Amino acid sequence: MAGKLNVGSHDLPVSKSLAEFMKGGWAESERRGLPLHPAAPWAESRRDRVSAAYPGIRLVIPAGVLKVRANDSDYRFRPHSAFAWLTGIPGSEAVPETALVLEPTLDGHEARLYLHPRSPRDTDEFFRDRRFGEFWVGRSPTVREAHARYGLNIHHIDDLSSLLGDGTPSLVVRDQDSKIDSQVPTGEGESEFVTFLSAARLIKDAYEIAELQAAVDATILGFEDAVKSFPAAIKEARGERVVEGAFYSRARLAGNDLGYDTIAASGAHACVLHWIRNDGEVNDGDLLLLDAGVEMESLYTSDVTRTLPVSGKFTEAQRKIYLLVYEAQQAAIAAVKPGAKFRDFHRAAQEVIAKGLAEWGVLPITAEESMDPDSGLHRRWTLCSTGHMLGLDVHDCAQARADQYLDGVLEVGQVLTVEPGLYLQPDDLLLPEELRGIGIRIEDDVVVTEDGCRLLTEKLPRHPDEIERWMANLLGF
Repeated sequence: MAGKLNVGSHDLPVSKSLAEFMKGGWAESERRGLPLHPAAPWAESRRDRVSAAYPGIRLVIPAGVLKVRANDSDYRFRPHSAFAWLTGIPGSEAVPETALVLEPTLDGHEARLYLHPRSPRDTDEFFRDRRFGEFWVGRSPTVREAHARYGLNIHHIDDLSSLLGDGTPSLVVRDQDSKIDSQVPTGEGESEFVTFLSAARLIKDAYEIAELQAAVDATILGFEDAVKSFPAAIKEARGERVVEGAFYSRARLAGNDLGYDTIAASGAHACVLHWIRNDGEVNDGDLLLLDAGVEMESLYTSDVTRTLPVSGKFTEAQRKIYLLVYEAQQAAIAAVKPGAKFRDFHRAAQEVIAKGLAEWGVLPITAEESMDPDSGLHRRWTLCSTGHMLGLDVHDCAQARADQYLDGVLEVGQVLTVEPGLYLQPDDLLLPEELRGIGIRIEDDVVVTEDGCRLLTEKLPRHPDEIERWMANLLGF
């Protein structure tokens, strides 16, 4: 064990006698016969694709390090998405300061995992080290356990430095582990390597789609929990946090964590696109926009939004706005199909919204004039894009080139969100008073199929009539 122990300033001193006493009397507990993780064969196939693209080059993909939240308290560890994609290691099993190395060979690459294995009993680490000690953070796999579980050749992280210093041409996913960054000179083509890893995730394999469906199914349960919390939320000064907390409990119970910070926006807060303070009141008669997703142990996440009447019933004005967004989403979903441009579904939704705003007398020009890229006046009330790729990251594949993603075409196996919205600010004097302070977004997750797309979120109601019936059942009225 190289390096010093990670101890805190307020840790009690340990005598030599106690240290020696701690090192004896432990039963052998290495786990035998561990099954290969279901993601491992899929991860191996992904590594083969990466290997074929970079012959003769060492590829280093760090898991990342712990990030400080406050003083000596760290955020919960979540490995880098490229590392997760290429190893299949679940979030709860990922160890900080681990690295995947694809070591070049004559016929491709050897996949090596350099990790900090289970804290050994012949050192002080297991009971004193706050970062890796088993008594502090729980059990890490031994070398043999990790090999059986992930199907990778396992090496101790302490052996990585000597490997990286041998002069082999290397590409590193940087800014994840400063120690690794300092040991490998920046190689030509590293930014392209990151772009490649991002674009390679655009089309999901069967394992990924199944995990995304599981994330959606768990999220639907979280939305049910959130609705059931509405009566309690109405009674609290910061009722939005009651709703947020109800969903969070489901995320931790069913998955690894939240896929992103929950938006629980009641009333005019729904007009703030990324409202995450969630400290407002929840009032009967208002709408609540809930944008939330469960991240599974595999680290795949959903991203779903529903705008719900707190009372269980939409008012006439709320229903009018909601139906326009619903019709826009219907048009967008119909535009999601293989061969269509990625931006087509956004344009389809915008055409419906622009037409609706013109019919309301809100838009000062025609819908056709507003759809001109040099105009876009309707976007005063609908600033956001209508969707994005989804996967290990809530905004997945973000480093892919524009021609591969934003300016590309849709392909079978891609998973994306469809989420039009209208955000009618409370101080907007161009709007009739009864429409002000209402924000509506409807967001669903879809997978592109041979003949269009399939809603992963089809079991969660979208139409206002369906929402009212669903809420009545959940709330018991």
